[in-house]
Amino acid sequence: MTHRRVPQLKDVMTPFPHFADAEQSVSAAREQMTAHGVRHLPVKDGGELTGIVSERDLAVAANSSIDLPLRALCDRDLYVVDLHTRLDQVVIEMAKRRVGSALVVRDGRLAGILTATDVCRLYGELLTQLAPPVDEPA
Repeated sequence: MTHRRVPQLKDVMTPFPHFADAEQSVSAAREQMTAHGVRHLPVKDGGELTGIVSERDLAVAANSSIDLPLRALCDRDLYVVDLHTRLDQVVIEMAKRRVGSALVVRDGRLAGILTATDVCRLYGELLTQLAPPVDEPA
């Protein structure tokens, strides 16, 4: 059996993710997510990471008649990892915490985001390498 190295976090994450300001409105964040095709936005306050908002969070907030600022609804229980953390450790911890994303920092600054979608994409690629699809007879 051939042993392979665990892919590096930097090769799987989405680098330089879009982010929102804590004072930004829910509707503006929704527009930003739609425009960039993302489901998670890190939230910064004064340049510092303070939370994350997901597409699901915004759907819940859509029931409100008030266009709240993101600071009022973002999740402040962040899972933040250093860029050099082993990918397998990050993925296992995401599952333990039941979170859909990990914010990746380098020297304390936002460098990327690893989402469940990124992990699923990698997993699919690895499965294809392990057992390439075969053409089945019709």
